[in-house]
Amino acid sequence: MNKIGEKIRKLRDLRGFSQESLAFELGLTQPSYARLEKYDERISITRLIQIAKILNTTVSDLIEEKTQKISHQYNNEVANSYNVDTINTIINADKEHIITLKEEILFLKKLLEDKF
Repeated sequence: MNKIGEKIRKLRDLRGFSQESLAFELGLTQPSYARLEKYDERISITRLIQIAKILNTTVSDLIEEKTQKISHQYNNEVANSYNVDTINTIINADKEHIITLKEEILFLKKLLEDKF
């Protein structure tokens, strides 16, 4: 087994796909797919893109191509800002929910006081 085929097999196993199910997703027979894993030089770039999408990875990861450091830094900054924005949105929603709950509690207390 070659490097790309081995990487595909490991990811396929990790993601819980059988050879049959991945072959079906690709429109191949299981023996044809098995040959792709074993003899990865037969994998076309189009097929490699399909496999990457199904396995929720990138072609670069499959062929173990190293990306430039700047690209990683940019992606990390974007991911971090997204995470911070998402976290802030959740925190603000929680604060609003707490305020609403406090108002409801005060309203219910007043109803109880008026009743008794």
